[in-house]
Amino acid sequence: MADIPALLEIFSEVRTLVARPENDFDWSSWDGVEAALEEVDGLIATLRAGDMPNKLTMHVLFAPTGPIQEVSLSSGWGNRFWNWRSGLKR
Repeated sequence: MADIPALLEIFSEVRTLVARPENDFDWSSWDGVEAALEEVDGLIATLRAGDMPNKLTMHVLFAPTGPIQEVSLSSGWGNRFWNWRSGLKR
């Protein structure tokens, strides 16, 4: 079973970074910060309810060329994303 508290911590940090006003969403599948936060907030709400979000959704978000990576690279926090992704594979 996945570690819900650990995922909550990760998605909370993702939310903080995605909400930064200087982010560039041009290469992301998200239309902007509102769409990104809506998706991330939905995942956080699911986790807080004690349920696991859809695994495919989480894989897509963190995939190479997925929306989180695209925003991270365009916005100057790509190394932080890569560290998450590497840690999630363990």
